[in-house]
Amino acid sequence: MKKPAAPRPERLAAGLIESIDFHGLAALRLRVPSGASAVVSAFGAQVLSWTTADGRERLFLSERAVFDGSAPIRGGVPVCFPQFAGLGPLPKHGFARTRTWSESGRSTGKDYAMVSFALEDDAATRRLWPHAFRAEITVNLENNRLDVELGVDNTGDAPLAFTAALHSYLRVTEVEDSYLEGLYGHEYRDAARGDRIVKDTGTRLGFEGETDRVYHGVRRPLLVNAGNLSLGLDQEGFPDVVVWNPWVERCAALADMAPSGWRHLLCVEAAAVRVPVTLAAGEGWSGRQSLVPV
Repeated sequence: MKKPAAPRPERLAAGLIESIDFHGLAALRLRVPSGASAVVSAFGAQVLSWTTADGRERLFLSERAVFDGSAPIRGGVPVCFPQFAGLGPLPKHGFARTRTWSESGRSTGKDYAMVSFALEDDAATRRLWPHAFRAEITVNLENNRLDVELGVDNTGDAPLAFTAALHSYLRVTEVEDSYLEGLYGHEYRDAARGDRIVKDTGTRLGFEGETDRVYHGVRRPLLVNAGNLSLGLDQEGFPDVVVWNPWVERCAALADMAPSGWRHLLCVEAAAVRVPVTLAAGEGWSGRQSLVPV
């Protein structure tokens, strides 16, 4: 008996945004005519999936990720705000990635779908960080591109300062066979080697062990060369780039990671780490990371 043909993907005339349930989380799926799609959850305003037009998933999401709101979601593009890592008194990477954000806008066009989520201070955030603010994440999916932008406004009457990052988990087939290009000549702080300051002298960065670096003053585009899954990265507003892979031992210590998960991820993050962003009352700031298949 002949099997029925598999249904063809719906052909879209323009971008489309639809509400979905993603592992029990309220989320939005963005789709565009090329066949590319992205999933963004209200929890953390976090991109959880980006599938390019060729049907390939480009973001790593741990098979042991927690989706019940009790912990950050391991993978996708977590938002680190108002503190990066443990560089301050707040919980690691701040509180934004464990809060539910409110949808603040959406639009679609011939070749794009865009959605924004906002987070404002409340009693809970002020107990941790005594500042009035409004943060907004905007995710714009195009036929051959994904843009994620973080905007922060100081809505109070006193200055505030923060560090931040878009903690992008890129999916690679094997991290040991992957390379990152574009960081030659930049200084970086090597957290895996006692926070030493080192100047990168290689034309490309390979991965042979735990990597935890903050590169300073990066202004040129980067290229992740991962065989036939190469990806170009560009950023505006963010002066630093974080490169991270936990490798074997640190991965094994993470309850929300499979022991072999480190092999399939490479974090290349747009960040503001070395010098905090300082905003006077009424001022605003924004930073963006763009991902483009090559």
